[in-house]
This record gives sequence, C-alpha cells and structure tokens, in this order.
Amino acid sequence: MRRHPNLTPLSHEHKSLLFVCRYLKKDAGEYEGYPLDPQSKLAYMVKVFQEVMVPHIRKEEHLFTQCRGHIPALDAMIDELEAEHREISLLYSALVDSPDLVEAMDRIARSLEAHIRKEEREVFEKMQDELPDVITALRFAE
Repeated sequence: MRRHPNLTPLSHEHKSLLFVCRYLKKDAGEYEGYPLDPQSKLAYMVKVFQEVMVPHIRKEEHLFTQCRGHIPALDAMIDELEAEHREISLLYSALVDSPDLVEAMDRIARSLEAHIRKEEREVFEKMQDELPDVITALRFAE
C-alpha cells in the first residue's frame, strides 16, 4: 500500500535508519566509505542517533498522541511501540558500559530493525486505513 503523504517523511527516515541497522550488525559486509571497526561504527551510530533518531522519535510521539484514543487495538500497538522506543533507548544508553561493543551494537541494530518493520508493515498501515482523517490533519513541527 502506498504511504500517506503525511507519513512519508517518517518512512524516508526509516529507510535511512534501516541502512544504519545493516551497517551496525556484527555480520555486516563492507560499505564503501564506511569503516568496519567498532569505534568508527559507534561514532557513526551516535551521529545518526543524535541527528536522525531523536527528532524522528519526537515526530512519532506526536503521531502516536494524535492517533491514541480512537481504536483500542491501535492504542495497544502504540503502547508496544513506545515500550520498544524505551528499550532501544536503554540499549543505546548502556553502550558505554558494554563489555562487548560489537554485540551491543548488533543487539540495537536488530531491535531497531524489527521495530521499524513493525511500524511500517503493521502500524502505519492500520493508522492510514482506520484513521485517514487524523493522518490527513497531521502536522509535524519544523
């Protein structure tokens, strides 16, 4: 299904974040211009999380607020996504203390990838199918 134009920016950010997930996995292949040593991967991840992930989560929180309270099943899905946001944030915060940086980044990458796939394939589809007026009225702060 085509993505509603008001959700398209989030989907584009998801696409960028999925690349980060592939790059951070411990079995990642080489990407031209992207070093594979753990410290370089960590530096790249920190940059992307600060520049893309933090504002992205704010937009999603706004989206969730607008969509909450209309359909109980969707509310449950939103609750699950918000719990995953917290889990991913905790994994990210724990990186500095991790005894195995490669394993920790792999765990974040796999959790984030599964989370994004769920948002795209299930939640965004349900939102635009069942709450078209809410999605059409959606405006993100610049």
